[in-house]
Amino acid sequence: MALKKDETYFDTFVKLVNYSCQAAALLSEIMHNFNPDELEEQMKKMHNIEHAGDVERHIMMKRLAREFITPIEREDIVAMADAIDNVTDNLEDVLMRMYMFNIKTMRDDALKMAAIIVKCCYALKQALVEFHNFRKSPTLHGLIIEINRLEEEGDALFTKAVRNLYVHGKDPLEVYGWSRALHFMEICCDACEGVADVIESVMMKNS
Repeated sequence: MALKKDETYFDTFVKLVNYSCQAAALLSEIMHNFNPDELEEQMKKMHNIEHAGDVERHIMMKRLAREFITPIEREDIVAMADAIDNVTDNLEDVLMRMYMFNIKTMRDDALKMAAIIVKCCYALKQALVEFHNFRKSPTLHGLIIEINRLEEEGDALFTKAVRNLYVHGKDPLEVYGWSRALHFMEICCDACEGVADVIESVMMKNS
């Protein structure tokens, strides 16, 4: 796999966030059709998505090492690639925690968190589709605000979900396992906001 000659770094950012969207959709699907006996197999599917994103990122970095002229500063390209990669990595981490802590039953608040993560990732994709036109885009700033809003919604839901666990939970192992899994779901929302922060930083530098 190699970058096409006319492919820009902005195109690659969109390809990278597509893997994040795939990972978010897979996580949501697994949670809505939850079967603990299938988690190990589902982790392999998730890892394949994460690995494909890593390969795409490595190809872009090799290209960046060869090129002298870039559309935005080199460190911003690296920061963007790393931030998007972080989203996909954290989505894989959620599934790993569910497997590691032997989660057996699904929770409604976790399904709501998964829905917010999916919305975050798709808003992020919209923002990155617009990113190439960051100097003139009429919608990019609004998409950043929406990602920030979704992250705050995720924070609020995380707080309520963990409190609910500790107030009503009967099994201490289940309480601990779900509190860790929910924490990583909240980190996914933070990671999406991290990409939005890089976009905003590039906009500020180049305004």
